[in-house]
Amino acid sequence: MNATSVDEEFNPSVHVYEPHKVGLPPLRPYFKALWERREFAAEMSRTGIRAANTNTFFGQVWLVLNPLLLAGVYYLLVEIIAGAGAKSDGAERFAHMCGGLFAFYYFSGAMTAGAASVVGGGKLLMNMSFPRMLLPLSALRTSFFRFLPTMVVYAAIHLVMRQPLHWAMLLAPIFLIFLTVFAAGMGMIFAALQVYFRDTTSFLPYFVRIWLYLSPVLWFAEDAPEKFKSFIQFNPLFSLIGGWTDLLVRGQIPDLWMWIGAAAWALAAALIGSLFFMSREREFVVRL
Repeated sequence: MNATSVDEEFNPSVHVYEPHKVGLPPLRPYFKALWERREFAAEMSRTGIRAANTNTFFGQVWLVLNPLLLAGVYYLLVEIIAGAGAKSDGAERFAHMCGGLFAFYYFSGAMTAGAASVVGGGKLLMNMSFPRMLLPLSALRTSFFRFLPTMVVYAAIHLVMRQPLHWAMLLAPIFLIFLTVFAAGMGMIFAALQVYFRDTTSFLPYFVRIWLYLSPVLWFAEDAPEKFKSFIQFNPLFSLIGGWTDLLVRGQIPDLWMWIGAAAWALAAALIGSLFFMSREREFVVRL
């Protein structure tokens, strides 16, 4: 009788993950354990929120104030200094920037926190046995609850800027779900990479900033520069955030290819990220 059989005979609640195809653990018990420990991930998330003071009044204010100030700065650069767009379009452009920046900073925050979650939880990994995927998923939950107050502020901005209300705005959460799934996958990819390449978190802020400028956050999706149109549509956030702002700000139904692109990018990132993460997670403790 091997060690695994002995452990499971005397303690049925213990499951030892043994090597499987291409390094993957048995998927059914893995996801069962992941679901059973969801409260553990939720408590880690709540602890992170309390530690960051985001459950206090001033903590919540800063969550909204930071992207709101950035939206004002970018609005000045794009609308006044560069002279882009007509004056009558200024209110719509500012609302677009706010809605886009709120969503982008939700995504980038989830991806960045997910990337640091495994290395940051090193002591926890060495002292407890649990599916390591709980760490980036917990970081995603934290980012989501930090994002929610910004939607209240955006609603006020939308009304103050006298933007139209349309039934299509109710479909915007679909693109938010796509963005969340995509962020989860990217967070898992970078979390695994961070274990092997510790400079990943130093490189990530520059990568995120470039990604911001290449995404329809500071500009409308249909206003993409001609010289970049041949490849910029292959940017995952082009369809994810482009569809989000079209619905949220303008109340317009995005083109079919944007729905298909957003869903495809989200599912691809989640599938690749989860498989890559699970295939490497048994090495994490050794490399930490």
